[in-house]
Amino acid sequence: MSSVSSPTDHVPPPPESPEPPAASAPEPRRSRDRGAVAVLLTIAGVVITLLLSVLTAVLELLLISVRVGGQLIGVSAVLALVGNLFVGWFAYRSTRRKWVVLPAALIWLLITLLAAGRTTEGDYLIAANNWVGWAMIGLGSLGWTIVGIRLVSSPPAKTLY
Repeated sequence: MSSVSSPTDHVPPPPESPEPPAASAPEPRRSRDRGAVAVLLTIAGVVITLLLSVLTAVLELLLISVRVGGQLIGVSAVLALVGNLFVGWFAYRSTRRKWVVLPAALIWLLITLLAAGRTTEGDYLIAANNWVGWAMIGLGSLGWTIVGIRLVSSPPAKTLY
C-alpha cells in the first residue's frame, strides 16, 4: 500500500535570515535649541519659586489673626507647613536643581523674621502673645527642614544634559 501525503508535508522550512550585526544606536545630539530652552525653563522655575516663597510668606502673615468665635485657629501655621513643602517640591521639580530651595527658604525666613520685629510705627505683625505667629515660624521652618533633608538624602537625578 502506498500512503498519500499532502504537498505541505515535505516542504523544507524557509531559510533563516542572517542576524544583523550588533550595532549600537547613535547617541542623540544635544541641539543648541534644546539647551537654550532648558536654561530658560530653569530660570523661569527659579523666578516662580522665589515669587511663590514671597507669596506664601505674605499670605501666612495676613492670616495670622484669623479667628473663629473669638479664638485664634492657627490656619497660618498649617499653611506655612503645607505651603513651604509645596514650594520646596516645586523648586526642585521645576528646575532639577537642589540649590534653588535655599534662596526660597531664606527669602521666606527673612520675611517672617522681619515681620516679627517692630514696624516704623511701633507695631508688631507677629505679636509676642500670638501663638499662631510663633507656630507659623516653627512649622514653616520645619517644612523647609523636611525639604532640605529629603533633597540631601536623595540620590542625584539623572539628567539628559
